[in-house]
Amino acid sequence: MNMQLPHFLAPFRYVVGTVSGLTLVMGTLSLVPGASAQSGRVFETVEVRGAEFIPEQDIKMTCGAVPDVSYLDLELRAIEECLMSTGVFESVTLTPEGDTLVIAVKELNTRPGRAEASLSYASQDGVIGGLFFERYNLFPDTYGSVRLEYNAEVTRAKARLYHVDVIGDSVDLGVKAGFEEVSFDDTSYTHDTKQLETYLAWTPSGKTRLEAGLGYRDYGLSDVEPNASALLKAEATPSIAAPFLRLGLKHDSLDEGDSGWGAWEYSFGLDQYYWNLGTDDSLTDFRIETRSYLPLGSNLRMLISMDAGTVSGRDGNPTRVIDRFTPGADEFRGFAPRGIGPRDQGDALGGQNYLVSSIELQHRFEDVAKSPFVAGVFWQTGAAWGLDDTQGGTIDDDFYQRSSIGLSLSFEVANAPVSVYVASPIEKEAGDKEQLFGLSLSAKF
Repeated sequence: MNMQLPHFLAPFRYVVGTVSGLTLVMGTLSLVPGASAQSGRVFETVEVRGAEFIPEQDIKMTCGAVPDVSYLDLELRAIEECLMSTGVFESVTLTPEGDTLVIAVKELNTRPGRAEASLSYASQDGVIGGLFFERYNLFPDTYGSVRLEYNAEVTRAKARLYHVDVIGDSVDLGVKAGFEEVSFDDTSYTHDTKQLETYLAWTPSGKTRLEAGLGYRDYGLSDVEPNASALLKAEATPSIAAPFLRLGLKHDSLDEGDSGWGAWEYSFGLDQYYWNLGTDDSLTDFRIETRSYLPLGSNLRMLISMDAGTVSGRDGNPTRVIDRFTPGADEFRGFAPRGIGPRDQGDALGGQNYLVSSIELQHRFEDVAKSPFVAGVFWQTGAAWGLDDTQGGTIDDDFYQRSSIGLSLSFEVANAPVSVYVASPIEKEAGDKEQLFGLSLSAKF
């Protein structure tokens, strides 16, 4: 067994030693031949108790505590010693309870975390530099993180606090704050957003999560160019500042650590926003995304996905381009960012409705350059459509289906994930902007 350890246990991934007649290599246990002839005990499940910040799956796998494996008593003691050697636990005890092996841990009052700089490229934003900091137990029982991103067109800052078990054992409290200012070369305006949200997250099971958030957003549409669409000029506003409400549901059939290759797996997420409450610009905004993984062999699967959304004024009021959807680039391969949907004077206006679906056949190649390597062939189809104001019918906002086909590759270079695709539109409309090649990568320092 060769498992990737979490970053805060990384210093121990190369521990090699001998404990109670066992050899410890790469966080796993191997019984030295002849160490003991006594029979072992097999457990149907392994349960972790007492973990607050370190994921339970990481605790199980770091030193090889897995179900359906025969363990001698001395091997269980060796797992205890192995976990203690990581330096992040005050105590570790392995106790059999029927068919369950219980790993009871008490974490040290430490604050594992990391800080890193990055240089990344994505089709949506181009080359962008970033700084990231996170720390577990930044405050008692509270995780905190800050992310900064910048290039000539994009400035972003995001901060997050997350306090576990604020109500019982399954309700957590989160706070998110962010700032974004974007002025892309292919748009005729600048868009800025400042946002703060406090939310409760309820996890009735490890696979289902419900969230309810209340926040405040201040956003605007400014610096509209003189030759821009008349609709953009009409939608310009320096600031709309108002509270909002968000309701969310996410469900994922995958267990922690699973990759979706071995059996049929799926995930879906729903988000309902009520923006600009108490103003004349109130909006309702609904979004859905789904993913299904259908295995066709040990290294072959089909990925089926769908993303959709709709936004409209709650009192018949119009939307703005900064409210509407503009799929493209990695969302709709074969088309550039803001590449499809209603247009006027060459400006992408976005659509109040969008739908993008994809079918991709993926093959996993093992032992290629000693890193994960997945190749795929895909077909995507979708559209963005609908405007409140068509400027007296001069703007065509009807539904026009687009589609594309292409090839994709995903792999790692020096532990940095890289995604590449080549795509070609096979259904398109006049005025659409194409992008035949896409790349996503990030180098961290």
